[in-house]
Amino acid sequence: MPNPALIKQVLLVFGKDYSEHREDLSAVYLSSDNYLWLGSDETSTIERLSKVDPEKFAEHKQFRVAEFIDLPAPEEEEIDIEGISYHDNYLWFVGSHSYKRKRVKPEKSDKKNFKRLATIATEPNRYILGRIPLIDGELLSSSPDPDNSKVKLTAAKLEVTEQGNTLMEALAEDSHLGAFIKAAIPGKDNGFDIEGIAVVQNRIFLGLRGPVLRGWAVMLEIELEESAPGLLKLKEIGCDRELYRKHFINLNGLGIRDLYLDGEDLLILAGPTMDLDGSICVYSLENVINLKGNTLTTPEIVIQIPHGNRDDRAEGITLFQDTCGETRLLIVYDSPSQTKRLVGESSVIADVFEIGDWGLVT
Repeated sequence: MPNPALIKQVLLVFGKDYSEHREDLSAVYLSSDNYLWLGSDETSTIERLSKVDPEKFAEHKQFRVAEFIDLPAPEEEEIDIEGISYHDNYLWFVGSHSYKRKRVKPEKSDKKNFKRLATIATEPNRYILGRIPLIDGELLSSSPDPDNSKVKLTAAKLEVTEQGNTLMEALAEDSHLGAFIKAAIPGKDNGFDIEGIAVVQNRIFLGLRGPVLRGWAVMLEIELEESAPGLLKLKEIGCDRELYRKHFINLNGLGIRDLYLDGEDLLILAGPTMDLDGSICVYSLENVINLKGNTLTTPEIVIQIPHGNRDDRAEGITLFQDTCGETRLLIVYDSPSQTKRLVGESSVIADVFEIGDWGLVT
């Protein structure tokens, strides 16, 4: 297995009133104008940092998703943003679409903790799959398309329903995934859980942390079209007129933790589907845009990423150009080490790895 080469570390500096975000990072995207876009699994906001020097991103600015898209629940309820991508002047993002089980708390009695472990819930905002126009480093509700003056860019979301959204309605009857959805299995119990998004042309790929089926991870492929102002609907795909496709990916038993599209290839961050420490790897799935129908694939492993002991769990990946013009891989972590990664009151350290010659666009 290829050994990772840690090239350097970069400092992410959040505003002093937003320090909690540094401990819950779950999605990242570095735009060509050197803005770092970040999602947190505990909020309903998108964070932006600016590259101020080769080793630091700062000048934090927060964008409330509710300012651009109508949320089905109050914005105090988290979206649980787990993936961020960019395509054709839109910033795309996706919530986990998952159920959650309450955690055991050491300060509570066994009786209360037994009850907590039996409590399963979900929140409507978790089922948001949306896009927001991104122009010159700013998110906007609407804007003329700078590449085509006849087109108007608008913020929009996938239609919501009582089951979450129209994608969840379709998947509820799926032969592979439907049982997990109907049983309301929490994401961290190998239940349904989206943790990555990549957009190319009119295709949207959604990586599932779970379920992992007999060692095979699942990536969904959908296409969307506007159904009304601010709303998107599933579009039938290809001659078979399906509402989605399934790609089963051999990640050696791991689930998908993030996706990053690099030209025609897809980088996949893979890690345990359960709430535990374990292997964290990056794979390269070549020519993903040429996938046809439902597929089973075995991608090439790129590197293995170190993990901590109940901390430093890699959650987001994006490509990063260093000062020499070399393409590197920037990784952000959930549950960062309190002693090795947190800096001061509002900063956190991200890692930059060498990825070698794996056919990646430079």
